[in-house]
Amino acid sequence: MPQHSPFSDGRLLVVAFEGWNDAGEAASGLARRIVDALDLEELRELDGERYVDYQFNRPTIGTDDDGMRGVIWPRIVLHGPASTGTTPAVSQVVGAGGTTSERGVYVLVGPEPSRTWRGFAAEIVDLVDVHAIDAVVFVGAMLADVPHTRPISVFVSSEDEDVRTALGVDHSTYEGPVGIISVLSDAMDTAGVPTISLWASVPHYVHNAPSPKATLALLDRIEDLTDVTVPRGSLLDDAANWEQGIDALAADDEDMASYITQLEQARDTVDSPEASGDAIAQEFEQYLRRRDGKDGAPGGPGEGPWRPPQS
Repeated sequence: MPQHSPFSDGRLLVVAFEGWNDAGEAASGLARRIVDALDLEELRELDGERYVDYQFNRPTIGTDDDGMRGVIWPRIVLHGPASTGTTPAVSQVVGAGGTTSERGVYVLVGPEPSRTWRGFAAEIVDLVDVHAIDAVVFVGAMLADVPHTRPISVFVSSEDEDVRTALGVDHSTYEGPVGIISVLSDAMDTAGVPTISLWASVPHYVHNAPSPKATLALLDRIEDLTDVTVPRGSLLDDAANWEQGIDALAADDEDMASYITQLEQARDTVDSPEASGDAIAQEFEQYLRRRDGKDGAPGGPGEGPWRPPQS
């Protein structure tokens, strides 16, 4: 990472959405971990009536800390450090080598908006301007044909040539249907705000379970690229338990175990410094084609129990 860049010492916005962009709840899990670790406050709730389809992201009913029952609505919220008078809002951030510094870190998290995407993107660009944010990190997670026993791949890309050169990240060549992350990224690029996108590859055969291992992989890459360190807490143990749990399931399912072995062999074949970037990019493009219904491989949540691909 370069010594000085908007990603390493500027005011930073991390964006993650639940749903289409959030396999294994890895991206939203990371966003909420950053909010908690940096003790960020709610700065702005976006209008759910305008952006959220409540038939798709249904409200729930529950009991609060005071024992009062009520409806809990899906919320898209911008979190950030609290302002004190005219003093710029900053967070205490642990950087490389354990040094502590002050910088503005913001997080936008919630369900992916269902409609009015261009209006939503315009509102987020305005918020970036209001809070003088220097750079944006988009975080997502995709279902992919990868084994849970290997390190989680994270594909990092940017549309900005200067950013790619400075950070050594890739340029995505994907063409096809996209989610709100791509729409927001395009809006930020048009507004002149540098961006990077991180996508973790989550094993498709465990798509119904949260994936702390993918959250951990995203957190590691965020740290590498932005010099923001977030305490892992129980995440390391959670990731190990997640992997052991899938091992136990596979031990009782010969077809699943055989399929995982095939994935391990394929991953080991391409898991080299020369091939890894292209391989991860290919996973990303396969994921998006699958989401568009053009690929017969297993897809997203709600598609039923795992079954091995038919030859």
